Amino acid sequence: MPRRRLLRLGLAGAGLVGAAAACGTAPPASVPPTTPPAQPTTRPSTRPTVAPGAPAPEVEHADGGRPEVALTFHGAGDPVLAKQVLAALHDRGAAVTVLAVGTWLQQSPDSARVVTDLGHELGNHTWSHGDIDSMSESSARAEIEKCRDRVAALTGGPGAFFRPSQAQHATSRVKVLAAAAGYSTVLSYDVDSRDFTDPGAAAIRRNVRTATAGAVVSMHLGHPGTLEAIPGLLDDLAARGLRPVTASQLFA
Repeated sequence: MPRRRLLRLGLAGAGLVGAAAACGTAPPASVPPTTPPAQPTTRPSTRPTVAPGAPAPEVEHADGGRPEVALTFHGAGDPVLAKQVLAALHDRGAAVTVLAVGTWLQQSPDSARVVTDLGHELGNHTWSHGDIDSMSESSARAEIEKCRDRVAALTGGPGAFFRPSQAQHATSRVKVLAAAAGYSTVLSYDVDSRDFTDPGAAAIRRNVRTATAGAVVSMHLGHPGTLEAIPGLLDDLAARGLRPVTASQLFA
């Protein structure tokens, strides 16, 4: 069975859909793990090298069968709250992927080190988080490359993945631009926590309970409800035998 599902090239950028669901029944009691977070380099990456002029493939779900999920966070918002979310994940042994907005890293450059020092993975979520599908080609290219350069200046590398802003999926044009900027893979997702709508911790947990092995979950750092949901959300995953890993680990 293939290691990851590649989405059809040319898929139009889709808006986020659906409303936050109400809370389900309460999960089992928390049992914090004692092991430290897994590092992103546990397994070597097998993501492909993209030929010049070709689009970067997009992934949203891994099909390898391991009981793992990738919690992926849009990197923006209050840096103090962001650090609390990342620390809460680290303390429970969960490694995640943060797709950072460039202006957030410009305003809070220490946030990049917070991500990596806590064992998490950093990626590119455009410079200003505008509607990348409505931009001219030159503007879209600048959004990707300017954020790439900021991530590289702070960490020494461009980041593991690119994720388009204000779109669940990348268009063919954006995939080509991402590949030209040096990204071998565009990272989408198949589970939306809807935490950016501030539905409350219970609703966030219920939304994430739809994740199955190989899922990529979309979340956000800058919302108090997300921080509140983290302990129970991790309990829910553990109760179903699912382990949070970085996207690089999930697709390795």
